Amino acid sequence: MNKLILIFLLCYFPDVLWTQQPVPDKPRVLISTDIGGTDPDDNQSMIHLLMYTDLFDLEGLVSSPSYGDGNTEEILKSIDLYEKDLPRLKAHQKGFASPEYLRSITKQGRHGGAPYKGYTTATEGSDWIIKCAQKQSERPLWVLVWGGLEDLAQALHDKPEIQDKIKVYWIGGPNKKWSANSYAYIVENFPNLWFIEANAVYRGLFLDQNAPDNLKNKNFFKHFIKDAGNLGKDFGNYYKGNIKMGDTPSLLYLMDGDPTDPMAESWGGSFEKVTHSPRYIFKRNTTLNDTIKVYSLVEYLFKGPILEIPADSACFTMSVYAGVGEQKWPGYYLGNGNYAIRYAPKKAEILKYEISSEIQGFPKQKGQLVVNNIWPGDRTAHDYQLGINWYTDPADLKLFEDGWQGAKTIQKWRSDVLRDWAKRWNWLR
Repeated sequence: MNKLILIFLLCYFPDVLWTQQPVPDKPRVLISTDIGGTDPDDNQSMIHLLMYTDLFDLEGLVSSPSYGDGNTEEILKSIDLYEKDLPRLKAHQKGFASPEYLRSITKQGRHGGAPYKGYTTATEGSDWIIKCAQKQSERPLWVLVWGGLEDLAQALHDKPEIQDKIKVYWIGGPNKKWSANSYAYIVENFPNLWFIEANAVYRGLFLDQNAPDNLKNKNFFKHFIKDAGNLGKDFGNYYKGNIKMGDTPSLLYLMDGDPTDPMAESWGGSFEKVTHSPRYIFKRNTTLNDTIKVYSLVEYLFKGPILEIPADSACFTMSVYAGVGEQKWPGYYLGNGNYAIRYAPKKAEILKYEISSEIQGFPKQKGQLVVNNIWPGDRTAHDYQLGINWYTDPADLKLFEDGWQGAKTIQKWRSDVLRDWAKRWNWLR
């Protein structure tokens, strides 16, 4: 009777019974995170990572805060809590990384965004990326970027040959606007890099429409995490325990299926190849007659006073007014009276901006811009051309959820992901 029921379920309700597809090889992983910056979702994702270290060959934990005050202390704090909970984890599963080892691979990267050229000088973090990438191994180094691209861009600048030894999964979207200069450097100089640019897919993890009540973002903590070890107690300090974990999909991608095939089904999303990265160049103030694509790079170039300061010096500010209120971005002097600034919108909206400086004679400006919900869309004159191994959120409208492109490719696995995680939280009780 049980076999008949099983056959019936498999034939008529294939999604009812889920079997995780094992990753072919245990992946080598380096995390670049802006943990401790303005968004505590990285703290949540770090806790998730530490509870699954048995599934990865972790080689680096790099603090790379392109914005905010993140540093290695935030990573080490999580490792300290993990150390206290480790005996209970090891009682159920072998292969967890030792706290001593995790501390040894924790490195400080760049604080703050890169200037207009996209890189500056080497950091402990960028050097560590190079060191790990150059190890002799038949397996690639997976660089999972949870924040800005500054340390990755620096590593590629200092040792361009490592591009053939790494695979990148980047949580883009809002991180792109903080890291627009490093992104521009990478797409222009390393278009053949193997790169997943997840600008919206990742949102499927915390879109909980139609989820069972105990798996809702606001309820998972009280049902499964509360009172579960030191990590569980700490998890409640971020968003009051409500699940966000916007960077966790990069880990999920390496926990299920074949990560060498981005177009296949995976807990971490499904993607499609992209041939170009949209870029707009304006040498004037924009108006509501100007429309750009979401996640694209918009670049303002204009003339001003000739200054006796080094090229690539930050010397003016663009204040952007959108749904989140006012945010400020640095602009740069390129020499010979030329000025430039880049920006990358994270969602469809109307942007208003003002450009100003304390430099005498600097042309104060303001304008507006319409951002649509199309990525990457048709080609335009100034787009960056990409190679054959660049992937992004699928454009199929059927895979949109709540306006976010491709989010359903993760949302469909959300319950499976959380149930699997709930088992591990139970180990800590």
